[in-house]
Amino acid sequence: MNRLTLRLDFGDQGAVGPGKIRLLEAIAEHRSISAAGRAMGMSYRRAWQLVDALNQTFALPSVTTQVGGGGGGGAALTDFGQELVAAYRAMEKAAAEATAETRAGLARRLRVPGA
Repeated sequence: MNRLTLRLDFGDQGAVGPGKIRLLEAIAEHRSISAAGRAMGMSYRRAWQLVDALNQTFALPSVTTQVGGGGGGGAALTDFGQELVAAYRAMEKAAAEATAETRAGLARRLRVPGA
């Protein structure tokens, strides 16, 4: 099996890759940056740094947060955050489909372990 990994590099503006997209998906699922980070095996600090980097990369934020209180805090994807995830996943799918034959050909030429 082979897998194509997509990373969008915007130079000094920042980058978006599979880790940040998965974090956004986890935030949408858990509605919390800390819970999303835990689910991915990363510290709250690291998860927050990645969210902040995304929010600094684009003109619109990807994640909004609500400070704790009686109902507790939380986080949610903005409309743009949802669009970013959908666009990334669509590009990832299109790139995988466009390169499937070439990747399969290269995979057939891999060294056989123990040979």
